[in-house]
Amino acid sequence: MSHRIFNFAAGPSAMPLPVLEEAAREMTNWKGRGLSILEMSHRSKDFVGIYRETVDMLKELYGISDDYEVMFLQGGGHLQFAMVPLNFIASGTANYAVNGVWSKKAFLEAQKLGKAQIAAQTENRAPTDDELNLSPDASYFYYCSNETVNGIRYPAIPTVGVKLISDMSSDFLSQSVPVDRFALIFAGAQKNFGPAGLTVVIARKELLGRTSDKTPTMLDYETYAKSESMYNTPPTFAIYMSNLVCHWLLKEGGIAEMQKRSIAKSSLLYKTIDESDGFYTNCVQKDCRSRMNVVFNLKNEALNEIFLDGAKSRNIGNIKGHRIVGGMRASIYNAVSMEAVEALADYMKKFAEDHA
Repeated sequence: MSHRIFNFAAGPSAMPLPVLEEAAREMTNWKGRGLSILEMSHRSKDFVGIYRETVDMLKELYGISDDYEVMFLQGGGHLQFAMVPLNFIASGTANYAVNGVWSKKAFLEAQKLGKAQIAAQTENRAPTDDELNLSPDASYFYYCSNETVNGIRYPAIPTVGVKLISDMSSDFLSQSVPVDRFALIFAGAQKNFGPAGLTVVIARKELLGRTSDKTPTMLDYETYAKSESMYNTPPTFAIYMSNLVCHWLLKEGGIAEMQKRSIAKSSLLYKTIDESDGFYTNCVQKDCRSRMNVVFNLKNEALNEIFLDGAKSRNIGNIKGHRIVGGMRASIYNAVSMEAVEALADYMKKFAEDHA
């Protein structure tokens, strides 16, 4: 096997090595068919089989009932920021919790498409239920379950009396989710589900098909629901890769095992930060610390580049923080091993000792 780093990239991010190796073996001749997945028609029996199997495995992993449609789209979270209000605002007011970069972007997009208001706004933590101020005509309540840039997670699903919609891009498939509490969930694949270019949407069927006549066809969820996400050519290779990821997840023990691992991995890094005597700091309220994106700062920011160079020399990559907030960020998605996290924790301890 060629040299591989400990990859803490925030997305596109690390993928399970067995998945990459299987895709490599099948790249030029999938299942002996004499062609690559990249060359296969999305209408073919073989690809439709891959698509349906992927949907079925997602339903198994999350326990998704037949009341929900599982759809594969393109355009990432940014397109969902527009599709959600186009499909769900109707004559009411969209309500948003804003506590990080991505929830703020979603709210600003909703404002362009209808009435939208901030139901709660917090920094360095998720809002609590008693802080939510929903409008009387709330059409839905939207929140981002894990803010990738800010390293903030919701410790519990908000309890609201309106349709609940969530961006779960960066903690998708990492923890159990009672899907039946939601009107819609969406997630960009490039964290825990597959490569960039694919977005998964899980929506309650009875709520689809209520857009205005002026809604563009490709921005109506019902278009995808009625066509098995194949109204146009879907991102076939990304769906195939996500199919392999689902197989890997089921073999590894499913979401329960991923949740167990994510708690162990994040706990180790936060312990390293908290026991560094202030050399490293994390400003997120402790019960809202992300299990997927561990953000931290060095007390002496003049050491940032030295820290990054030292990490690189130890085959630890992609831990520089987002350009908006700076500092460091270790994204520890499902495919990131405990070995990788232990290597980072050991390096952090050694660096702190050497530069105290």
